Amino acid sequence: MPIYHTLGTIPAKRHTVFRKPDGKLYAEELVSTEGFSSLYSLVYHCHPPTIVKALGEPYSVEPKIAREKHLRHTSLIGFNIKPEDDYLKSRKAVLVNNDLHISLAAPRKSMTDYFYKNSQADEVIFIHEGKGTLKTGFGKIRFEYGDYLVIPRGTIYQMEFEDEKNRLFIVESFSPIRTPKRYRNAFGQLEEHSPFCERDIKRPQELETIDEIGDFKVLIKKQGIMYPYVYGTHPFDFVGWDGFHYPWAFSIHDFEPITGRLHQPPPVHQTFEGHNFVICSFVPRKYDYHPLSIPAPYNHSNVDSDEVLYYVDGDFMSRKSVVKGQITLHPGGIPHGPHPGTVEKSIGKESTEELAVMIDPFRPLMLTEDAVAIEDEGYHKSWQENVE
Repeated sequence: MPIYHTLGTIPAKRHTVFRKPDGKLYAEELVSTEGFSSLYSLVYHCHPPTIVKALGEPYSVEPKIAREKHLRHTSLIGFNIKPEDDYLKSRKAVLVNNDLHISLAAPRKSMTDYFYKNSQADEVIFIHEGKGTLKTGFGKIRFEYGDYLVIPRGTIYQMEFEDEKNRLFIVESFSPIRTPKRYRNAFGQLEEHSPFCERDIKRPQELETIDEIGDFKVLIKKQGIMYPYVYGTHPFDFVGWDGFHYPWAFSIHDFEPITGRLHQPPPVHQTFEGHNFVICSFVPRKYDYHPLSIPAPYNHSNVDSDEVLYYVDGDFMSRKSVVKGQITLHPGGIPHGPHPGTVEKSIGKESTEELAVMIDPFRPLMLTEDAVAIEDEGYHKSWQENVE
């Protein structure tokens, strides 16, 4: 998110002498993206961030593909993913392609004995259930139900949960996560027609400098392999930093819907974008107010993209038998639309209380073994039920 932010103590000029009270130098680090051509921050550490004491045996965490090519509407019952104590082990990739991985997670325990760094992808973690604190060297971000946590690649972090009831919907993007380009002016500021603005963005606060020497386990993911590192200094030894590259959060409850006299297309719900995909937020809103409007979405023939919908809460007038945490995948190449009877039923409705996250990828998604294990195998026939 291109907003300048700073915490802690930094020198007046970059790349200049900056000493500790004992006269030793702080260690400056440039954290840059896309080479030196995009967002970056300058970080000042108590110790160089390069002190490696040991390397563990790398191991694969690549998703196991069960269905590479397919053409049928699919539904996954997300809350059937069983809770696990460990945060990383709880993350189950269900839908993947070369641009993004979509995962579900139900971690019971906070991260206490290790840190995690995703060096291959930006992460967008949607908090469906639970609350707690995202802890990084940049500071802390409190999170709760409805928050999107946006964690840029290369950020070392820990998730601290308040209790054991947590449900997460996670997108790993192999390109930078941005706010929609059409909502930003030439200087990066969100414009007046944007459904959210900079006031809604939660940035890191409460910088805590942890100046400790010891053994600190950091699990680093790169190219589908997890590399166990042991560093000699605490990863959160930032004494100060400034720049445009840092984790941030945005609540789906702060998304202001764009409505009209007639049914608005899905792009009005867009919240984030990556290379070859977008993320949208469907929130409570007034329905179309033309006297002859049909609030239910029209049948749509997906030609160039798959469509993923993650159901969070509320009443979905276009679908029957929807449950929290359900994922529907409507692949490109065949049409989909409202279930029988829901179009007529929607006429005259004035509003909806639905809450959902939608992802439109422009390259086909593959199903993993973890996805097939929670699949509703009869979903593709659901449009013929109760045919009128």
